[in-house]
Amino acid sequence: MQIGVDLGGTKIEVAALDSDGGVMIRKRVPTPRGDYAATLRAIVVLVQEVEDNLGRRGSVGVGIPGALSATTGLIKNASSTWLLGQPLDRDLAAALERPVRLMNDANCLAISEAADGAAAGFEVVFGVIVGTGVGGGIVVGGRPLVGPNAIAGEWGHNPLPWPTAEERPGADCYCGKQGCIETFLSGPNLARDYHGHGGREGTAKDVVERAASGEAAAEAALIRYEDRLARALAHVINIIDPDAVVLGGGLSNVDRFYDRVPALLTRYVFSDHVATRLLKARHGDSSGVFGAARLWRPEELPAALAEAS
Repeated sequence: MQIGVDLGGTKIEVAALDSDGGVMIRKRVPTPRGDYAATLRAIVVLVQEVEDNLGRRGSVGVGIPGALSATTGLIKNASSTWLLGQPLDRDLAAALERPVRLMNDANCLAISEAADGAAAGFEVVFGVIVGTGVGGGIVVGGRPLVGPNAIAGEWGHNPLPWPTAEERPGADCYCGKQGCIETFLSGPNLARDYHGHGGREGTAKDVVERAASGEAAAEAALIRYEDRLARALAHVINIIDPDAVVLGGGLSNVDRFYDRVPALLTRYVFSDHVATRLLKARHGDSSGVFGAARLWRPEELPAALAEAS
């Protein structure tokens, strides 16, 4: 069986898939925020509980909000900052006594949705996470495009395209720069933008609900957000021209985006027509854990179950 772990900022989810891709078991626990050792233990306990329950061992793939540095072998670019500089793959391999594969959580979402999700059958898929943070991953022919720097698809840390005077220079980002796409399109920053334009305190979910109830400030915030999302996706479309863009993360549940954002893309994409589909993740917030499970292909399971040296 293939075991996937989605290591998120607020929850850790584990799922086991059978040889046909069917879900055998799933479980979630809160993430021990700020505590690397406790996070490591939580993952190990979840995997062991799955295996004890099902009576067999499985391959283990883990989706993380960051990447593994090819230079140092340590975690980099993680929004869950307590993971930074840690040898997470080696620590997990030692604790679980087998090789463990790690990949960025947006890549895992793209893998899952391209395999049997909203983008099944499409050749080039750009998977997007818009939630607490903003991430992206690219799948071509069913395989993730990672790149020599392990940053392929990281659109969230490019500057927002075609910024207005009001949008310059942009808010500070945790990466050390200003005006990154993440500082405009993450859930917390949607709430910040709304509050900064006369809205009440609240979360991104509150903003969406208030707009639906007719509040003008919330509606204006969503209109700004939709235009920014269209600009940010247009840059991606101009570069890789994907067949489909799949949205995951908390803000992917805003249904109006799938009508309004495609209509805006034609303003910014360098084409007379935009054929790229904007789709909602079929597997919802479980896309990441399913994609993590698929980091080991079925034919690789013997190597995946070998004891780590």
